[in-house]
Amino acid sequence: MARAERVHYKIRKGDTVEVVQGKEQGKRGKVLRVLAADGRVVVERVNFIKRHVRPTKKNPQGGVIEREGSLDISTVKLVCPSCGKPARVGLRVEGEVKARYCKVCKVQVDKG
Repeated sequence: MARAERVHYKIRKGDTVEVVQGKEQGKRGKVLRVLAADGRVVVERVNFIKRHVRPTKKNPQGGVIEREGSLDISTVKLVCPSCGKPARVGLRVEGEVKARYCKVCKVQVDKG
């Protein structure tokens, strides 16, 4: 079995993103998880799916629950905190640190 390569994406957990294509187009939310091996993200309050859950000790009622499903990472864009627009993200080396920046307004996205 081949070893999986480590993939680096410019979208991280906690970022605010906007969906740019698909049935959820135009919705914004916070990234809850990045599934890097699959190239997918889970965004808060976007792409709800229904799951049938068997009764357990933790959930004695069981039934149908709704939760966020994953989206392909290519269908979301980072929302720039300074200009408020969905934008592509670039990497720039400032001193010893790599920092992400907005390609629309050229402002640094990372706080550090």
